Parts: sequence; structure tokens; C-alpha cells
Amino acid sequence: MGQPLLVLDHIRKVYTRGRVVRRPTFTLEADLVIDQPSIIGVVGPNGAGKTTLFEMMTGSNAPSSGHVYVAGTDIHRVKYRERDRLAIHYHQSYQVRRFRKLVPSVLLEKSPTAAPMVHLFDEPQFNLQDGYIGFMLDFFRKLRAEGRLVVLCLHPTAAWHLEILAEIAEQFLLVADGGVTRQPNFAALTDQPRFRSYLGPDMTRAADALCSARCN
Repeated sequence: MGQPLLVLDHIRKVYTRGRVVRRPTFTLEADLVIDQPSIIGVVGPNGAGKTTLFEMMTGSNAPSSGHVYVAGTDIHRVKYRERDRLAIHYHQSYQVRRFRKLVPSVLLEKSPTAAPMVHLFDEPQFNLQDGYIGFMLDFFRKLRAEGRLVVLCLHPTAAWHLEILAEIAEQFLLVADGGVTRQPNFAALTDQPRFRSYLGPDMTRAADALCSARCN
């Protein structure tokens, strides 16, 4: 049996403030294993740490503690220019590649893969023209069929955003209150009080209606 595609091994990111006494201003923790190719939806309030989570997964933001393994390799020990051969982060249609280089690249390992195993789409801009959304969803499914892990982060501001998540995602990560919780399907996600609070009344009604139509 091969290595899990993604392991977040007790990762913790702490941001602090203060010149003399450093005080925590933000903390995010995650601990999970994703064994198989899949399409995962990521949701959570603004400022909850979704982009920070993506950056840690792709090696551009080092966790304060813990390890991120992609296909069995600690991505933060891979040469900077080769990290996107393991995991790649797209933010609103462009690739993010910012690295804080704390260790000389010569001391780091080569990537064991030539093409990324994990593709992270951070709030992509879905064009509403005919066929475009279907094209993107087919692209996500194609990556999954090739043995990749697809992680799609959306901030639902319209009912059709929820429809995309319910249509494409096989499981979900809810980023909120300093942690990451895993939900097995859209119905379980919709039942989460933190998710309902985040959506607000109108979007919660849309999620409930969608769930009634699709989840039974």
C-alpha cells in the first residue's frame, strides 16, 4: 500500500505580536490523514486560516510545529523550487509561490515526484458563461481520476457556490475557531452549527434546501 497523499501531522501555526513580549494573535491547528485521491471542499469564515492552511500544505508557510507530508515526503524539507512538484496552490486563478527561505536549498531534498500530487484551488473565479463551470468540474474530476488530491476552497456568497460544493466535493474541511474539522459529506457539513452561523440565515436556508433535494 502506498503512502497517504496528504498528512497533516499535528501541525500548529501561531502568529504573535510584540517586540519584547511576544503574544499570540492567531493560532491554527490541524491533524488529519487523506489516504486516497479525492475532491475535498474547504469552507470557513474570512480570517479563519484557510489560506494559511493551504500555504502550509504547499510549503510556502512553515508550521510552528508539526509536519506536512505529501505522498510520504515532508514538503518543508524539499528544495523550494521543487515543492510545486508535490503540491501546488492556485489563488484566484494564479499560482502562489512565496517562500521564506530559512534553510539553504542545497541542504534540502529533491522532490520525489515530477508533477504535483495535491492541487489546491483557493477561491477560484468561476465564470458563469455557458459550460465554464462544467469544464472546471470535469477538470477537477480528471485530476482525481489521475490519482491526485484536489482541494477546493470556496466562500459561499450565492446559492450556486453551495451547488458546486455539493456537486463536486466528496468530503469537507471546516476551518473555524482555530481548528480544522473533517465532515464526511454535504449533509454533515450543513448540520454543523459553526457552518450555519458562518453562512447566515439566507445561505443556510439555501443549504438546507439543497440538502433536502440532494442528500436524501
